[in-house]
Amino acid sequence: MEIKTYPDPVLRKICDPVKNVTDELLTLCDNMVETMRLAQGAGLAAIQVGLPIRLCVLEGKTKRQDKPIILLNPVIVESDLEEVGEEGCLSLPKFYEFVKRAKKVLVKGMTLKEESFEMECEGFLARAIQHELDHLDGVLFVDHLSPVKKNIFKKKYLKDTK
Repeated sequence: MEIKTYPDPVLRKICDPVKNVTDELLTLCDNMVETMRLAQGAGLAAIQVGLPIRLCVLEGKTKRQDKPIILLNPVIVESDLEEVGEEGCLSLPKFYEFVKRAKKVLVKGMTLKEESFEMECEGFLARAIQHELDHLDGVLFVDHLSPVKKNIFKKKYLKDTK
């Protein structure tokens, strides 16, 4: 799948909820996971491949599992503490910057079996979830930067990508 890159206007769209799980949606999830892994990303939101639906996939490789995490209609219902960490984005290739995020989050949403789920996470996974959920609302990680860093980004990134 083609990953949309900044400044593609699709990245600013607010995504619609997933109503139900279909065979097409299951295939889309598989394709998104493959695309994310081929691009060596930690996560990918459907809007990043041009589809304005509330779906994201995240790399689930840990000591306990090797399955991707698939989130349908995810919402952060609680967050705690803050930390600053470096982020990058498949839609902003080769650009990295430090962003303040919650250290812990509680996420609710729907599984591929159309069941409700709740997941508590912290550290890198919490950061990745917040990053991907931002995409579902048309927000890029550079939107969290100070005005000065945003201006530097716009000048440097647009110049470097031409």
